[in-house]
Amino acid sequence: MAKKPLAVVLEVTDRKVFASALEWPGWCRAGRDEHAALDALAGYATRYAPVAGQAKISFPAAVADELDVVERLTGNTTTTFGAPAVAAAAEAVRLTPARARRQASLVAAAWHYLDQTVARVPQHLRKGPRGGGRDRDVMYAHVIDAEGAYARKIGIRLKASGATGSGGVGELRHAILAVLGPPADGGPVVENGWTTAYAARRIAWHALDHAWEMEDRSTVD
Repeated sequence: MAKKPLAVVLEVTDRKVFASALEWPGWCRAGRDEHAALDALAGYATRYAPVAGQAKISFPAAVADELDVVERLTGNTTTTFGAPAVAAAAEAVRLTPARARRQASLVAAAWHYLDQTVARVPQHLRKGPRGGGRDRDVMYAHVIDAEGAYARKIGIRLKASGATGSGGVGELRHAILAVLGPPADGGPVVENGWTTAYAARRIAWHALDHAWEMEDRSTVD
């Protein structure tokens, strides 16, 4: 049986390009141009594999050997700033029960990976060349606060905080999965909101992007 190429969407600006694997929420990397973004995406296959494993979804070793760019999207200022911000046409199609359950499982696995990373990396992380970069707890709080904003794009209005001593994270995530897990018609969940497929990609990307940053900036060898 012929190997199926990996479907990728590119979000393009003149300063930054994001490459996202459409069938694998959260597997998304950026580069200065299309070539760099695709190279970065392929290079992170081994780092995404544990996420698929946590979700109990088969992740072939050669999954990134052939990339198929199925859409090119015009990015915006958010893209340039550093986040995939434009939904693809492929994320506005009907989701079967099986596909919806799969995407919810991968989002839950991305959260699990983030929480495991938080538990094992030190609080103080290496700074960047100019001394920048959040430490672990501040970064985690940022992710949770952002998830509250993302949740409103799919009709959920719950408060949660990643700050020490705050709660509501489990309740917020449960509510998000309750929206992402059922079959969907491909339209935005609420007016001026997101489709469930784009929400899954954006939420999982943010969790994993910061989990991988924590790993890369960890002071533990």
